[in-house]
Amino acid sequence: MRHGIDDLLTLMQVLRDREQGCPWDLQQDWDSIVPHTLEEAYEVADAIERRAFEELPGELGDLLFQVVYYAQFGTEEQRFDFADIVDTLTAKMLRRHPHVFPDGTLASRRPPGVSAEEVQTQQVNSRWESLKAEERAERAVERPSVLDDVPRTLPALSRAAKLSKRAARVGFDWPDSRGVIDKIREELAEVEEALAAGDQSHAQEEVGDLLFAVTNLARTLNADPEQCLRATNAKFERRFRFVECELSAAQRPLTEASLDEMEAHWQAAKAEEKQSTHS
Repeated sequence: MRHGIDDLLTLMQVLRDREQGCPWDLQQDWDSIVPHTLEEAYEVADAIERRAFEELPGELGDLLFQVVYYAQFGTEEQRFDFADIVDTLTAKMLRRHPHVFPDGTLASRRPPGVSAEEVQTQQVNSRWESLKAEERAERAVERPSVLDDVPRTLPALSRAAKLSKRAARVGFDWPDSRGVIDKIREELAEVEEALAAGDQSHAQEEVGDLLFAVTNLARTLNADPEQCLRATNAKFERRFRFVECELSAAQRPLTEASLDEMEAHWQAAKAEEKQSTHS
């Protein structure tokens, strides 16, 4: 027997039932669940990056469970329910895809004979941003900004990329990547100046500016800075584990190994990866 979405919604109702429910689930509220939601989203991304597709149904299920949690909170407070979430999402996607659903209904989908390639990508993107701007203006109470609705809970790198992308769309941007590289050099020089002056607080601030500039460089290269850094994290971890293994094989504790020894093994790890890539 395969369970469906109705079973999942019923399960959540029981978990939150004052008489039959789980004590832990009954203690949860809007704020306490947010960290779990972020963690589950990262675990989905991690499974995809590792191509661990056998783990993905479980990870996606954990993420869906977070949505069901919020739907239950909304139901209990008579704000909205799961059906409202689905209806709002579907209506929004229909509205944002007039090139696929001309009349804004599922029944008005693009004729089978018209391929996606025949739809002008630039026009689609322009229309998408126009619709999103209209939605932001409708939600804004006063003086809407192009930076509205960029979530503050996003990882700093991802949020920096979104903020700069929004600004770039209205012309606040460098003409090419060369300008961004010059900005990176400028910010790095300011970090060095602050360090030379012994002003650690100012140096920290300038490091933030440097990171923001590097994030802009990733954007101009059509790269996601968060993914770039995750890839580098994985590379660092892989190479450092190689160093640990080599030292362990030589019966050399990490704390006793010299920096030169560790660097030699690090370079060996790089060489091995390079050879593996080209083989």
